[in-house]
Amino acid sequence: MEFDDYTAYSDLSDDELIQIAIERSLTEESLESSHIPPPPDAPTTPSPSPSPSPSPSPSPSPSPSLKHEYDFPRNTSPTTLYIMIHCEDEEALLAFVKKNSGSSTATNNDGWTSLHEAAYFGQLGCLKILIETQRGIINMRTAEDQSALLLAVSNSHAGCASLLLERGADPELMNKDRETPLYKACEEENAAIVALLLNHGASVNVHCNQGWTPLQEAVCRNNVEICEMLVKAGARLTPSNVYGISPLFTAAQSGKVATLRFLIKHGADVDSQAADGATALYEATKNGHHNIVELLLSQKADANRASKRGLLPLHIAAQRGDDILVSMLIPATSKARIRRAGISPLHLAAEHNMDDVVEVLIQADFDVNAQLSLEHSKLYEDHRTTALYFAVANNNVEAVRMLLEAGADPNLDLFNPLLVAVRCGCMETVTLLIEHGANVNAYLSTHPTTFPATVLFAMKYLSMLKYIMDSGCDALACFSCTHGSSPHPPLKLNYFQRDQLRYTENSMSECSDSYCVQFCEMVSIPSMCRWAGPIIDVLLDYVGHVKLCSRLQEHLDSYPDWHTIKVKATTPRPLMQLCRLGIRQRIGVQRLRKLRTLPLPGSLLRFLAYKEACIDF
Repeated sequence: MEFDDYTAYSDLSDDELIQIAIERSLTEESLESSHIPPPPDAPTTPSPSPSPSPSPSPSPSPSPSLKHEYDFPRNTSPTTLYIMIHCEDEEALLAFVKKNSGSSTATNNDGWTSLHEAAYFGQLGCLKILIETQRGIINMRTAEDQSALLLAVSNSHAGCASLLLERGADPELMNKDRETPLYKACEEENAAIVALLLNHGASVNVHCNQGWTPLQEAVCRNNVEICEMLVKAGARLTPSNVYGISPLFTAAQSGKVATLRFLIKHGADVDSQAADGATALYEATKNGHHNIVELLLSQKADANRASKRGLLPLHIAAQRGDDILVSMLIPATSKARIRRAGISPLHLAAEHNMDDVVEVLIQADFDVNAQLSLEHSKLYEDHRTTALYFAVANNNVEAVRMLLEAGADPNLDLFNPLLVAVRCGCMETVTLLIEHGANVNAYLSTHPTTFPATVLFAMKYLSMLKYIMDSGCDALACFSCTHGSSPHPPLKLNYFQRDQLRYTENSMSECSDSYCVQFCEMVSIPSMCRWAGPIIDVLLDYVGHVKLCSRLQEHLDSYPDWHTIKVKATTPRPLMQLCRLGIRQRIGVQRLRKLRTLPLPGSLLRFLAYKEACIDF
């Protein structure tokens, strides 16, 4: 292969190429520094200060700070070759290796020889002497399988690399990670050495242990110049690493626009998928690369290819909360494909409190009542299905408002979102849900009760309990007791049922055939009994003639201040109260939610809202 095959260096000679590489190396590392860094795989110790060119004898005394200690022949100082190489004293080195035959092939515990040392530090003259005086060592490797050529390339020493290749160094020798000199040259972004290696027949499609090729490394570095050389030399555009990731996927994942354009221009498949089913568009979206997503979409990348999790790029953009990416992906995404996925971007946006994305999706006419598939719903212990449930569970009032105003149905979930809001004590969310038709008489199937579950969770919030009653909740069910005036048996509620009420699949199977808890039992648990009187007092305002069971009587007798509540329950109810209940019953639960908007006199509306102090007939 001729050197002029590579357009970037078609007019350069080998000497000019070497000079370019040396100049690039000089910009990164000063050769005038006396402290030369050790190789990455060798013990790290400071180098000795340089001194005037020493003669072979007398030898300097050993120093504990030396980088390598070689197994030299007897009576030979272990620092002699080291100092000669670092001081580039070629005459002394030549005389020494001629006098001490075999010294240049001696190795330390890491397998390093003087040849590796000279190649690593770029001492071209010393390297030439060592090669000429000791044939057959040019391809010796260290304990990490590093050849002298690989060490020279890894440190961008183009002159040393050129000499080694001319003298027969094998460009295919790999280290323990199966990285070739060409791979290392791409990693160092040294185009001159890449061209040098390619001219000496280096293979371009060799995979390292992770499955990466030199092209993938060049793509990751966003180096179009090197990519052009590799492709011209026969590099394949579609090799995959151990995770099924191709060079184009790598460019999209790391946000490398230049190399991505190069790969697309040369025919790389924009819809190639990794082992997990992710596409380049999916990965660019996940990493928030707007320019990459825009480029891929302009090249007709398929936005409807799902990962093995069943998620599309639009799902990932919604989950990240990137409303710009969401807006870019909506036109390219099929709503039918989203329905087949079993999960809407609205679910993910609501789950992660991405209000801006929720707003964008609503404006794009996404179905606010879309429900999770059974497969996705089972991933949540409460079997939630709607975006509204996610918003309520997160106590995200703004998202709840947007979804309800867009037409979200608050009664689609197995466990009514109103129960979640009441349990959290969020009055604003409760108000929004009830105003938009939430069932105030919702029950909880996992914990059966004879009275609405809304009352069960609102007992600790009297103002909320009163609001729920105002909205038409069934208060009469709370005074229905199977034991009546007879003595009540001991409570059957265990600790879990009392204080850790949860809506889970396990609790559903445990409680499906269990005894229905009555109001008098629930109000008698230790955490609630101290509030029994005020709770009963609120409920009595929403019922007519009732008879308290023996357990409720006991509660009202336990505190002297509650005597008036007991009197309120035992005496015949006032006619005004009975009339109010009769009118509210005829109005119905649905209209009670919007009592203020009813075409009734203001005094009557205040009366129905229990604002007796404001009544003026």
